[in-house]
Amino acid sequence: MKRGARKLRPQGAEITAAGVRYRIWAPERRHVEVRIQPAADGAERNLMLAMDADGYHAEVDALGVAGDRYQYVVDGNGPFPDPASRSQPEGVHGVSSVVDPDVYVWQDTGWKCPPLRDLVLYEIHIGTFTPEGTFSAAIGKLPYLRDLGINALQIMPVADFPGARNWGYDGVSLFAPARCYGTPDDLRALVDAAHGQGIAVVQDVVYNHLGADGNYLGVYSRFYFNEEVHTPWGAALN
Repeated sequence: MKRGARKLRPQGAEITAAGVRYRIWAPERRHVEVRIQPAADGAERNLMLAMDADGYHAEVDALGVAGDRYQYVVDGNGPFPDPASRSQPEGVHGVSSVVDPDVYVWQDTGWKCPPLRDLVLYEIHIGTFTPEGTFSAAIGKLPYLRDLGINALQIMPVADFPGARNWGYDGVSLFAPARCYGTPDDLRALVDAAHGQGIAVVQDVVYNHLGADGNYLGVYSRFYFNEEVHTPWGAALN
């Protein structure tokens, strides 16, 4: 790493042995506080984050557990959702939720992906693939796809977006599966079940822009965007 280069660190709410670590990059902001709604009954608690030399604000909530809901207050403004949230149970404008990614017990330890040249792709949109429009409902269609000769499922973007219906190309919570499709574990279960049917999973993603509604990155830093370059969705990502 070059001298003086910024050291990258994971952002979001991370479960550790000491509790839940909250971390957000906001180098121009002086004060970032997290407001926490406990998963169990209890009073809301506030935690002031400490900023390091690289512009990350972080602190560990020793009482934190999976299921806690939280928002950030930035220099007295807000509260705002976490742009690195793993779950937005009330939508992209609402509270973020602490997720433990290690709770799900995978059943696909024997899975081996077919060679890329042998993949037969079938693209689906979760919201329209079944009447229910959910990850869980899609599991029931996997035997049908297998019998068609499909061995790779390509899922259109699932990053959470405003509203309940969307093609997925203006997502704003890039790490949170759309709550209208189900929970993060519901998505894991779909991948797990597909592997059980001999079907690989390819996730379509959008990383060159964010949607105009629900994009809170600018709250934390202007450096996320290049104001000199504009797109139909606003300033280009830096």
